[in-house]
This record gives sequence, structure tokens and C-alpha cells, in this order.
Amino acid sequence: MSKLLDSIDQRTRLVGENRLELLMFRLKGNQLFAINVFKVQEVVKVPRLRAVPHSHPHVKGVAYLRGQTVPVIDLSIAIGAGPLTDLANANLIIAEYNRSVQAFLIGGVDRIINLNWDDILPPPKGTGRGHFLTAITRVEDQLVEILDVERVLADIIPYNTQVSAQVLDSELVEEAKKRKLKVLLADDSPTAVGQVKATMQNLGIEVLYVQDGLQALRQLEQWVYEGRKVQDEILMLITDAEMPEMDGYRLTAEVRKNPALKDLYVVLHTSLSGSFNKAMVDKVGCDDFLSKFQPDELAKVVQKRLRQFISEQ
Repeated sequence: MSKLLDSIDQRTRLVGENRLELLMFRLKGNQLFAINVFKVQEVVKVPRLRAVPHSHPHVKGVAYLRGQTVPVIDLSIAIGAGPLTDLANANLIIAEYNRSVQAFLIGGVDRIINLNWDDILPPPKGTGRGHFLTAITRVEDQLVEILDVERVLADIIPYNTQVSAQVLDSELVEEAKKRKLKVLLADDSPTAVGQVKATMQNLGIEVLYVQDGLQALRQLEQWVYEGRKVQDEILMLITDAEMPEMDGYRLTAEVRKNPALKDLYVVLHTSLSGSFNKAMVDKVGCDDFLSKFQPDELAKVVQKRLRQFISEQ
């Protein structure tokens, strides 16, 4: 399991096909959890961990892996299930989120499975650890809980949603407010939605929010059906990559196929990072790509599009 992903081609072959691969694993009991393989660099046995004084309670320590020091997060503690104690049989998932590398301490690795996104459902509403889930699915009649890693990381490293004064164009902000401009956001992570909304407030732009790519496509098509020009309704579509029912790549491909939507400005906004994203963006036809979560970079993209929008009026 040490080399799950060997090449860019392997990581991009599902793009635009509305499919994904999940790495399934266990924590303390028999319940299966999963994260998208796209985010995984490798899985290794737990090496010697070094404690870090005054670190967050969810951080087990740091590991020295391939020439770099990587924080190790006990995923079981992070979702409220208590610490993992059997380190002899534990593993680390090395993953890249939001332009940084983390290691997640887990129990046993189950397997990798290939699924359709329409097999992935939103988590049921309720209490317990549900707020740490981004989706659920069933594999061989067993429930698999797909973790919202962005939420886990946000609890450990709070995100800044303020836009730097040197980036913010106050005249553009006033223009956006005057025109009552909106963006359509498709993202299944409440944490990510809150971040985007807070940043957009700095820009004077309202956020219309849907939970997945299929909902976004239906909203866009509804506006077209009503005879409304979508580009007059929203400044841009901002879409996550990974979402239940329809992912951001398939959403973008469907938008580009529709004559009434093909010129819509689409930004892929994802915690996936690395050079392979450029290949994915080019393949499906996004206008821009942003790694989560960088409020200044998001503001730059939105303001660039706003200047273009104003010049077209």
C-alpha cells in the first residue's frame, strides 16, 4: 500500500467520468471510513513519532517522512471516537490538503474501491459524528462514512477568511454591491461553504449555495428554461471537485456542452493540490483553478472576473 498513486495519468483517468476511487479504512472498531484516493500520497506503517509540546490535542506528534517533518493527526480523536492506542497495527495516510501535507493516524486499511459519484449520498442529518462526514455510501451492504477532512483540519488550524488590504479593491467592492452581484457555489463541505461566504462578504458579493454538482446543474438549467441569461444572474460558478451525485469536473463538462451555458465563467475550488490539477482543469474546460483555502487568491480571481464582467457591459 506504500505507493497508491504512481502517475498523473493514473490520477486523472476518472476526470469528467463522474467516478471516484475511495481508500477505505477502519479506526477503532468495524465501521468503515473513507477518503478520496486523489488526496492520498501513500499509506505507511506508523514510524517513530516525536511529541510536540503545546500542540493541538488531536495531533499525536510529528513523523519524519521522506526528508520532511509531517504532523500526525489522530483521526479517531478528531471525530470524537477516542484515541487510537494499538500503534503496532496502525497506519498513516499521507495526504495533501490545502497545499500542505498531513499524516492521518488510522487503524487497518481495507482496500481501494472505484465508484460512481451518483452512488455517493449526502450524510443523514442528525447528531454524533455526522458533522464530520461529507458523504456516505454502501459497499457490499456495509455503510461507509466519507470524512470531511476539511472540517477536521479547520478544528486544528482555524482558517483566515479576511482579504488583505493590498488585495482588496474598494472601488470594485462598491461596484459589486451596487450591481447586487452573486456567485453560485457548489460544495458539499459546510466548512468550505462558510469560508467562501465569509470571504465573499469582504467583496460585497452574495453567495447562492447548493450541495453538489447535480443541484448546481439543475439550477443553471432552470434559469435557462425560464429564459434568463445565466451570465446576468451570476458572476461565476465556483465548484468543488468532489461532491456526491455529480462532481465538479462532470458539472463543468455538462456546462460546456450546453449552448446557453458554455460561456459561463467556472472556477474549480478544491482541497486537491499539485500539478496534476492543471491537467484536470484543462481536460474539462474550467476557466480557473484555486487550491483551498486562500482568501487572497480567491479575491484576486473574483476581482479579475468582475473587471472583465464590467468591461463587457
